Amino acid sequence: MGQPVASRGRAATPTVGKAMLNKYARAFFTRVLTPFAAFLIRRGVSPDTVTLIGTAGVVAGALVFYPMGEFFWGTVVITLFVFSDLVDGNMARQLGRSSRWGAFLDSTLDRVADGAIFGGFALWYAGAGDDDVLCAVSIFCLASGQVVSYTKARGESIGLPVAVNGLVERAERLVVSLVAAGFAGLHKFGVPGIQYLLPVALWIVAVGSLVTLVQRVVTVRREAAEADAAAQDSQGTEAAK
Repeated sequence: MGQPVASRGRAATPTVGKAMLNKYARAFFTRVLTPFAAFLIRRGVSPDTVTLIGTAGVVAGALVFYPMGEFFWGTVVITLFVFSDLVDGNMARQLGRSSRWGAFLDSTLDRVADGAIFGGFALWYAGAGDDDVLCAVSIFCLASGQVVSYTKARGESIGLPVAVNGLVERAERLVVSLVAAGFAGLHKFGVPGIQYLLPVALWIVAVGSLVTLVQRVVTVRREAAEADAAAQDSQGTEAAK
């Protein structure tokens, strides 16, 4: 969600598979959503407004439906509002308003949306879902996702590239969790055994997030050591002149 800017702080090169999926999926949805984005612009709606509404929809879908165990309908609502991520960016490009503010708003509200989704899972397992272990796993997914994002942002803020493709980054966390939740919700429509998909997905996300966090910490430690060594060599060279 939010308007894209030329630099989004993405130093790591994505895998070919991820790059192709992102390229073709975004190209398709851009063509589909461009007329709708143009319609909103003509009505005086700003990209920031779409970003805020999209996030509000995701939060509502997660915190209203998931705690009630309505995983199918909650995922449907969330998925509909997730498309605002493409609509607001499309609007920003049409208006020529790509900005640092848009990127900041985008990243900030993404964290809010992520927290709501895993918070919704945690509320379900803390309540009617009655599973303390899965409640804890959901909370770990929420917290680890925030920390994984922070490690990259913090590393880049001190001048490091943080050049690593983590095992489970934000896109993977959301796709695995939402797809599993949506299918798990079909249990209420009479599909047997499918409710176990969500617990499996949460464990996968939790373990993957932990691995990703370790990958990023190790990468930042190595890059920091290399940068410090290069700075010391530079100072030594200057002193010798």
